[in-house]
Amino acid sequence: MISVVAVLEGRVVEQFELGHGHDPATELAARGWLGQPVSAVRSSPHDLAITYAVAARVRRRGETPPGAPAAGVEQDHGLSEAEVAAAVPYQRIAAYAVVRSVRGVLMTQLSERTNAAGLWNLPGGGLDHGEEPLDAVVREVHEETGQRVADVRLLTVMTRHWVGRAPSGRVENFHAVRLFHTAACAEPTDPVVLDVGGSTSDARWVPETELASLPLASSVPDALAVAGELA
Repeated sequence: MISVVAVLEGRVVEQFELGHGHDPATELAARGWLGQPVSAVRSSPHDLAITYAVAARVRRRGETPPGAPAAGVEQDHGLSEAEVAAAVPYQRIAAYAVVRSVRGVLMTQLSERTNAAGLWNLPGGGLDHGEEPLDAVVREVHEETGQRVADVRLLTVMTRHWVGRAPSGRVENFHAVRLFHTAACAEPTDPVVLDVGGSTSDARWVPETELASLPLASSVPDALAVAGELA
Protein backbone atom coordinates (compact mmCIF):
# COMPACT_ATOMS: atom_id res chain seq x y z
CA MET A 1 0.00 0.00 0.00
CA ILE A 2 1.11 3.55 -0.75
CA SER A 3 -0.08 6.32 1.56
CA VAL A 4 0.19 10.01 0.74
CA VAL A 5 0.80 12.39 3.64
CA ALA A 6 0.39 16.15 3.35
CA VAL A 7 2.30 18.27 5.88
CA LEU A 8 1.74 21.99 6.38
CA GLU A 9 4.18 23.81 8.67
CA GLY A 10 5.12 20.56 10.41
CA ARG A 11 1.53 19.39 10.89
CA VAL A 12 -0.20 16.52 9.04
CA VAL A 13 -3.25 18.01 7.33
CA GLU A 14 -4.20 15.17 4.97
CA GLN A 15 -3.47 11.47 4.67
CA PHE A 16 -4.95 8.90 2.30
CA GLU A 17 -4.23 5.66 0.48
CA LEU A 18 -3.20 6.10 -3.14
CA GLY A 19 -5.64 4.24 -5.35
CA HIS A 20 -4.55 2.01 -8.19
CA GLY A 21 -3.76 4.09 -11.27
CA HIS A 22 -3.84 7.39 -9.40
CA ASP A 23 -1.22 10.12 -9.15
CA PRO A 24 -0.37 11.54 -5.68
CA ALA A 25 -0.01 15.18 -6.79
CA THR A 26 -3.31 15.04 -8.68
CA GLU A 27 -5.07 13.49 -5.69
CA LEU A 28 -3.66 16.15 -3.37
CA ALA A 29 -4.80 18.92 -5.69
CA ALA A 30 -8.31 17.44 -5.74
CA ARG A 31 -8.28 17.71 -1.95
CA GLY A 32 -7.20 21.34 -2.04
CA TRP A 33 -3.43 21.05 -1.62
CA LEU A 34 -0.41 21.87 -3.75
CA GLY A 35 3.12 20.95 -2.76
CA GLN A 36 6.37 19.13 -3.38
CA PRO A 37 7.42 15.62 -2.30
CA VAL A 38 9.98 15.69 0.50
CA SER A 39 10.36 12.03 1.42
CA ALA A 40 9.36 8.50 0.48
CA VAL A 41 9.98 5.96 3.23
CA ARG A 42 8.73 2.57 4.32
CA SER A 43 6.11 2.62 7.06
CA SER A 44 6.27 -1.21 7.07
CA PRO A 45 7.85 -3.88 4.84
CA HIS A 46 4.69 -3.80 2.70
CA ASP A 47 3.83 -0.10 2.84
CA LEU A 48 5.34 3.15 1.57
CA ALA A 49 4.54 6.68 2.75
CA ILE A 50 5.13 9.60 0.37
CA THR A 51 5.16 12.91 2.22
CA TYR A 52 4.46 16.27 0.57
CA ALA A 53 5.10 19.72 1.99
CA VAL A 54 1.94 21.58 0.96
CA ALA A 55 0.19 24.93 0.97
CA ALA A 56 -3.59 25.31 1.05
CA ARG A 57 -5.70 26.35 -1.90
CA VAL A 58 -9.39 26.18 -2.83
CA ARG A 59 -10.45 23.47 -5.26
CA ARG A 60 -12.00 25.04 -8.34
CA ARG A 61 -15.35 23.95 -9.72
CA GLY A 62 -15.11 21.09 -12.19
CA GLU A 63 -11.85 19.64 -10.89
CA THR A 64 -11.54 15.90 -10.35
CA PRO A 65 -12.86 14.89 -6.90
CA PRO A 66 -10.72 12.75 -4.59
CA GLY A 67 -10.61 9.09 -5.55
CA ALA A 68 -12.05 9.56 -9.03
CA PRO A 69 -10.76 6.94 -11.49
CA ALA A 70 -8.02 7.98 -13.88
CA ALA A 71 -9.49 8.97 -17.24
CA GLY A 72 -8.27 7.81 -20.63
CA VAL A 73 -6.11 4.90 -19.50
CA GLU A 74 -3.58 4.01 -22.20
CA GLN A 75 -3.70 0.59 -23.87
CA ASP A 76 -1.10 -1.30 -25.87
CA HIS A 77 -2.03 -1.90 -29.49
CA GLY A 78 -3.31 -5.33 -30.44
CA LEU A 79 -5.10 -6.21 -27.22
CA SER A 80 -8.58 -7.69 -27.47
CA GLU A 81 -11.49 -6.42 -25.41
CA ALA A 82 -11.44 -9.67 -23.44
CA GLU A 83 -7.75 -9.28 -22.64
CA VAL A 84 -8.25 -5.71 -21.45
CA ALA A 85 -11.22 -6.72 -19.29
CA ALA A 86 -9.21 -9.55 -17.70
CA ALA A 87 -6.01 -7.51 -17.20
CA VAL A 88 -4.34 -8.24 -13.86
CA PRO A 89 -3.91 -5.15 -11.60
CA TYR A 90 -0.22 -4.65 -10.87
CA GLN A 91 1.46 -1.78 -9.06
CA ARG A 92 5.23 -1.34 -9.27
CA ILE A 93 7.18 1.09 -7.11
CA ALA A 94 10.58 1.95 -8.52
CA ALA A 95 13.36 4.37 -7.58
CA TYR A 96 15.62 6.16 -10.05
CA ALA A 97 18.28 8.84 -9.84
CA VAL A 98 19.68 11.74 -11.83
CA VAL A 99 23.36 11.09 -11.09
CA ARG A 100 25.80 13.82 -11.99
CA SER A 101 29.59 13.92 -11.92
CA VAL A 102 32.39 15.77 -13.67
CA ARG A 103 31.89 13.27 -16.53
CA GLY A 104 28.23 14.13 -17.12
CA VAL A 105 24.92 12.43 -16.36
CA LEU A 106 24.81 8.68 -15.76
CA MET A 107 22.50 6.89 -18.23
CA THR A 108 21.53 3.26 -18.80
CA GLN A 109 20.23 1.58 -21.95
CA LEU A 110 17.21 -0.70 -21.64
CA SER A 111 17.75 -4.29 -22.73
CA GLU A 112 15.71 -6.72 -24.82
CA ARG A 113 14.15 -7.99 -21.58
CA THR A 114 12.07 -4.79 -21.43
CA ASN A 115 9.31 -3.37 -23.61
CA ALA A 116 11.47 -0.35 -24.49
CA ALA A 117 14.69 -1.97 -25.69
CA GLY A 118 17.28 0.50 -26.96
CA LEU A 119 15.93 3.53 -25.12
CA TRP A 120 18.10 5.30 -22.57
CA ASN A 121 16.89 5.59 -19.01
CA LEU A 122 18.08 6.89 -15.67
CA PRO A 123 19.65 4.19 -13.49
CA GLY A 124 17.22 2.58 -11.10
CA GLY A 125 14.58 -0.08 -10.75
CA GLY A 126 12.00 -1.76 -8.60
CA LEU A 127 12.19 -1.82 -4.81
CA ASP A 128 12.95 -5.13 -3.15
CA HIS A 129 10.59 -6.29 -0.40
CA GLY A 130 10.91 -3.94 2.57
CA GLU A 131 13.65 -1.88 0.88
CA GLU A 132 13.84 1.87 1.42
CA PRO A 133 13.81 3.92 -1.82
CA LEU A 134 17.14 5.63 -0.98
CA ASP A 135 18.77 2.22 -0.47
CA ALA A 136 17.26 0.99 -3.72
CA VAL A 137 18.86 3.89 -5.61
CA VAL A 138 22.32 3.07 -4.24
CA ARG A 139 21.88 -0.65 -5.01
CA GLU A 140 20.42 -0.22 -8.49
CA VAL A 141 23.01 2.35 -9.58
CA HIS A 142 25.80 0.01 -8.55
CA GLU A 143 24.21 -3.07 -10.17
CA GLU A 144 23.51 -1.29 -13.44
CA THR A 145 26.63 0.87 -13.77
CA GLY A 146 29.23 -0.12 -11.16
CA GLN A 147 29.18 3.41 -9.73
CA ARG A 148 28.98 4.39 -6.06
CA VAL A 149 26.67 7.29 -5.22
CA ALA A 150 25.91 9.38 -2.14
CA ASP A 151 23.76 12.33 -1.07
CA VAL A 152 20.60 10.69 -2.46
CA ARG A 153 17.59 13.01 -2.23
CA LEU A 154 13.99 12.72 -3.42
CA LEU A 155 13.38 14.90 -6.46
CA THR A 156 9.87 14.20 -7.73
CA VAL A 157 7.22 11.48 -8.03
CA MET A 158 5.74 10.47 -11.38
CA THR A 159 3.09 7.90 -12.16
CA ARG A 160 1.81 6.22 -15.29
CA HIS A 161 -1.23 3.98 -15.73
CA TRP A 162 -1.80 1.73 -18.71
CA VAL A 163 -3.00 -1.70 -19.81
CA GLY A 164 -0.36 -3.66 -21.65
CA ARG A 165 1.39 -6.95 -22.17
CA ALA A 166 4.32 -7.64 -19.86
CA PRO A 167 7.50 -9.33 -21.17
CA SER A 168 6.14 -12.55 -19.61
CA GLY A 169 3.09 -12.33 -21.90
CA ARG A 170 0.63 -11.53 -19.12
CA VAL A 171 -1.74 -8.63 -19.78
CA GLU A 172 -1.56 -6.20 -16.85
CA ASN A 173 -3.47 -3.18 -15.60
CA PHE A 174 -0.16 -1.52 -14.75
CA HIS A 175 0.35 1.33 -12.29
CA ALA A 176 3.94 2.58 -12.31
CA VAL A 177 4.92 4.74 -9.34
CA ARG A 178 8.36 6.23 -10.03
CA LEU A 179 10.37 7.95 -7.32
CA PHE A 180 13.03 10.11 -8.92
CA HIS A 181 16.01 11.25 -6.89
CA THR A 182 19.22 13.19 -7.30
CA ALA A 183 22.55 11.65 -6.33
CA ALA A 184 26.22 12.54 -6.53
CA CYS A 185 29.15 10.43 -7.69
CA ALA A 186 32.39 11.87 -6.35
CA GLU A 187 34.66 9.32 -8.03
CA PRO A 188 33.18 8.38 -11.42
CA THR A 189 34.69 5.44 -13.29
CA ASP A 190 33.97 3.81 -16.65
CA PRO A 191 30.45 2.35 -16.21
CA VAL A 192 30.13 -1.44 -16.18
CA VAL A 193 26.83 -3.34 -16.13
CA LEU A 194 27.23 -5.76 -13.21
CA ASP A 195 23.71 -7.21 -13.37
CA VAL A 196 24.28 -9.04 -16.65
CA GLY A 197 21.14 -10.42 -18.24
CA GLY A 198 18.84 -7.93 -16.50
CA SER A 199 16.99 -4.87 -17.75
CA THR A 200 20.18 -2.93 -18.59
CA SER A 201 22.32 -3.62 -21.65
CA ASP A 202 24.71 -0.65 -21.52
CA ALA A 203 25.66 2.29 -19.30
CA ARG A 204 27.64 5.44 -19.89
CA TRP A 205 28.36 8.95 -18.68
CA VAL A 206 26.73 11.40 -21.11
CA PRO A 207 27.65 15.10 -21.29
CA GLU A 208 24.66 17.33 -20.55
CA THR A 209 24.83 18.82 -24.05
CA GLU A 210 24.46 15.37 -25.66
CA LEU A 211 21.42 14.13 -23.72
CA ALA A 212 18.96 15.49 -26.27
CA SER A 213 20.56 13.36 -29.01
CA LEU A 214 19.74 10.09 -27.23
CA PRO A 215 16.46 8.17 -27.63
CA LEU A 216 15.16 8.62 -24.10
CA ALA A 217 12.56 6.69 -22.10
CA SER A 218 9.33 8.65 -21.73
CA SER A 219 9.77 9.88 -18.15
CA VAL A 220 13.44 10.89 -18.46
CA PRO A 221 13.04 14.36 -20.05
CA ASP A 222 10.63 15.46 -17.31
CA ALA A 223 12.91 14.17 -14.55
CA LEU A 224 15.92 15.90 -16.08
CA ALA A 225 13.92 19.12 -16.39
CA VAL A 226 12.97 19.08 -12.72
CA ALA A 227 16.55 18.31 -11.75
CA GLY A 228 17.75 21.17 -13.94
CA GLU A 229 15.39 23.60 -12.23
CA LEU A 230 16.93 22.71 -8.87
CA ALA A 231 20.54 22.64 -10.05
